[in-house]
Amino acid sequence: MMLYHSLELLPDDAGREAVVADWQALRDAGLRSQLDHRGMTNTPHLTLVAAPAITAAVERLAVDELEPLLPLTVRTSGLLVLGGRKITLARVVDVDDELMAAVLRIRAHVESPQHPGWLPHLTLGRRLPRADAQQALDVLGHGDVELTLTELRRWDPDAGTVSRATRDRVD
Repeated sequence: MMLYHSLELLPDDAGREAVVADWQALRDAGLRSQLDHRGMTNTPHLTLVAAPAITAAVERLAVDELEPLLPLTVRTSGLLVLGGRKITLARVVDVDDELMAAVLRIRAHVESPQHPGWLPHLTLGRRLPRADAQQALDVLGHGDVELTLTELRRWDPDAGTVSRATRDRVD
């Protein structure tokens, strides 16, 4: 299984707690949740791009494009059900045009991104049986939540590091 490098935006403490509350609600209902993920990268985040490699130049571009926008308030606006027999459940995140344009400029410099385009979302649970979808939707409800995105981070699975994105990294 290929591990992808990524650039991600993190919410402030209140936003993190709101997402973790969704994770806990799923777990309390006996459903799969991101609380089941024990990896070092497991914290609520908005993935901007995931790819086999993220160059230092792309990381610098991301810092230049995104840091002037932070902190940035976004809103979750519904739930996504993605997949086939096993599904991923996520909250859709509404972002403003400025953030969308910045992310697309960054993604244009990344080779072989994991997914084409960008669908802003916060993952709540992965590999749920499709038969559990309605129960999960009922548990989570439909309320919107405002989140403040405050930090840009970099996940480097080759080095096994999660760090604040920086202009200083070298390839």
